[in-house]
Amino acid sequence: MSQFAINMLFVGASFVLYIGIALWARAGSTKEFYVAGGGVGPIPNGMATAADWMSAASFISMAGLISVGYVNSSFLMGWTGGYVLLAMLLAPYLRKFGKFTVPDFVGDRFYSKGARLVAVIALLLTSITYVIGQMSGAGVAFARFLEVSSSTGIWLASAVVFVYAVIGGMKGITYTQVAQYVVLILAYTIPAIFISLQLTGNPIPQIGMFGEHTESGMPLLQKLNEVVRDLGFQDYTADVSNKLNMVLFTLSLMIGTAGLPHVIIRFFTVPKVADARSSAGWALVFIALLYTTAPAVASMARLNLLTTVYPQGVEQPALEYSERPQWVKTWEETGLIKFEDKNNDGRIQYYNPTADFSDRGWAGNELTVNSDILVLANPEIANLPGWVIGLIAAGAIAAALSTAAGLLLAISSAISHDLIKTIINPNISEKGEMLAARISMAVAILVATYLGLNPPGFAAQVVALAFGIAASSIFPMLMMGIFSRRINSVGAISGMVAGLAFTVIYIFMFLGWFFIPGTNSLPNTPDNWLFGISPLSIGSVGAVINFVVAFAVAYMTAPPPKEVQDLVESVRFPKGAGAAVAH
Repeated sequence: MSQFAINMLFVGASFVLYIGIALWARAGSTKEFYVAGGGVGPIPNGMATAADWMSAASFISMAGLISVGYVNSSFLMGWTGGYVLLAMLLAPYLRKFGKFTVPDFVGDRFYSKGARLVAVIALLLTSITYVIGQMSGAGVAFARFLEVSSSTGIWLASAVVFVYAVIGGMKGITYTQVAQYVVLILAYTIPAIFISLQLTGNPIPQIGMFGEHTESGMPLLQKLNEVVRDLGFQDYTADVSNKLNMVLFTLSLMIGTAGLPHVIIRFFTVPKVADARSSAGWALVFIALLYTTAPAVASMARLNLLTTVYPQGVEQPALEYSERPQWVKTWEETGLIKFEDKNNDGRIQYYNPTADFSDRGWAGNELTVNSDILVLANPEIANLPGWVIGLIAAGAIAAALSTAAGLLLAISSAISHDLIKTIINPNISEKGEMLAARISMAVAILVATYLGLNPPGFAAQVVALAFGIAASSIFPMLMMGIFSRRINSVGAISGMVAGLAFTVIYIFMFLGWFFIPGTNSLPNTPDNWLFGISPLSIGSVGAVINFVVAFAVAYMTAPPPKEVQDLVESVRFPKGAGAAVAH
């Protein structure tokens, strides 16, 4: 059987499974559509949360980022730390409050339609920008493994999500995400086990990374440091130079992650507050399986890539381009690997583009490798069996689709429940609201497809923008809403607007997508950044501005009504909590 046929078999079988689950778990009420009827058990909800959490960025991009240097482990620390913040500080209390959505909580806690509207805007900005990356990731995976264009891949992904998300709602999405988690974790860990065995003789990648490299007899990370150093790159395990920026970047990822609405809504799907805590713990276990494997995959994939180009060592002649392995040829067709023979010697020179290797007769780096391919190409680089490649194809697509579905549901519920039901037409029937929810979902999918096909100018930084918006607007308002009785509606709205505006303007100033005709972005370099803080890290500063403005305005104005203050107490403490759980 050809590799294409194997890929089609794995991917096609997974699609049949997802659509079958959606038909079986079809949502029949608004509660089932928004929160799966509130009856999902802790373990399946933990698996669904993990699948929702581990997007295309986690599955495809994270190991690629870490492979460039371990300093990029800040992505891993930020995303994992953010989940811990969410699980400990937000999820149980939001579940006790008993609402369907984040804007629902904000509107009731701050007794204001204005606050609800600002929360809806922040949610839509976060979710729409984040979903672009999921659609693009699905397009790349389809393009490579199903041998179609990335545009066709995005349309295929949209069609599958349309069927199981519009029909199933949160109920269908939840059980689909359980299946998607199983697919993606097997797809991620099985190749890692094979490669760890090849390079270190240890079947546990997390241990193999710190073990001995079989061929050289050196510790694997020491061997990798030696190879990258000889090619002019910074040591793989080198320390970060700008520690302030790294701290702020990690913090921005943490609080941005804790404020992602599509993950928060998952904790509304369990029957009890205790189940929310339990499912948070299970989700952390399921997430850890992939996140602890990612550094091993990154280091081993980087070593495999470099030794492919320099099979005899970097001091020996590089690989003849005509003798390049099949996996290089395959990925060249996607445009994610590019070769330019600058010195016309027919060999592939691959090294740090800023390094001077003229003494070796090298006329400049000749190979461009998109780091996103490392996880997807890993089985091919290591010459693993065809079924492993088929499995990773299904896993990559599952990772993108699972998060896309969660984001699209968050968008749909914000429009149908928080805008139409609560603000525009409070008297709408449940049947009418269900129709509005499904139409909103369908429109959201079409918008996401269009943005995936025609990404705006800031597409390369959409993750930074999404996390920055969530960090500067959603996370602070949830924290203040739960833990401060004194924050009133005026303070909450002022803080959200101030934090959101500062963050968005700062990011757009450097990413070249401003709204003022004739203006140019500032050079995106440390010399131009405010106190050396990059646009990727600015969400944490926006969060501080949100907190400061909210508290300042709240303490200069009248306190919230007593019933609202009592409601905050009932959410945080068992006494009187029953009043807060009714919907």
